[in-house]
Amino acid sequence: MTTTALVWLVVGLLSLVAVLAVLISLIRHVFVLGRAAGRFQDEVGPLTREIGELADAASDRSRRPPGGARSGP
Repeated sequence: MTTTALVWLVVGLLSLVAVLAVLISLIRHVFVLGRAAGRFQDEVGPLTREIGELADAASDRSRRPPGGARSGP
């Protein structure tokens, strides 16, 4: 094996190791982000449900005619 081929082989293997390290790091960060999103959903979920219920109640109240008003003469 010539020196040039050996150098290219070493450079290729080092590049492969570097790319694999970055890929593994990226996958780990995806899992960390997923766990953080799950915790965020657990903490914010009850508030969003409550806001939705209040919005539905307000929407229902706005659709009802006023209490003392009549529709005809």
